[in-house]
Amino acid sequence: MSVQIFAELSTSELYEILRLRSDVFFVEQRVSVSEIDGRDLERETEHYSIRDDRGVAAYLRLLHDDEPEHADAHRVLGRVAVRADRRGEGLARALLDAVIERHAGEAMLLHSQEYIVPLYTRAGFRPVGEPFVEAGIPHRSMYRPASAG
Repeated sequence: MSVQIFAELSTSELYEILRLRSDVFFVEQRVSVSEIDGRDLERETEHYSIRDDRGVAAYLRLLHDDEPEHADAHRVLGRVAVRADRRGEGLARALLDAVIERHAGEAMLLHSQEYIVPLYTRAGFRPVGEPFVEAGIPHRSMYRPASAG
């Protein structure tokens, strides 16, 4: 498992991350919203990845927002992606656990696709607000208070 800020990523690592995100969000899910949003470059953005002999197998991006969208959640998880050939192995949960361990004392927020809500619920997140559609996909906002069990 690797945790890096943008400046620490090699050109190859960045390419592998962007390729995985593109394969999952554009090719598989047909999301038409721009993947390159400028947030990767921010000083406090953390890039979590799990690599294997084929490159990046799983990825998660953790943002820091000064003005939280919900309650006190300054940490925002997103861009969670697992390569198709490695799904079902618990890689997304491993990334999530690493974020929680590193930032347990901070509240967190994420926007989960409906089908994956149970993963985040098991990690101490709870749905907040009403379901919504983002990029044509049903989502739920989920909040995890600081040091949630």
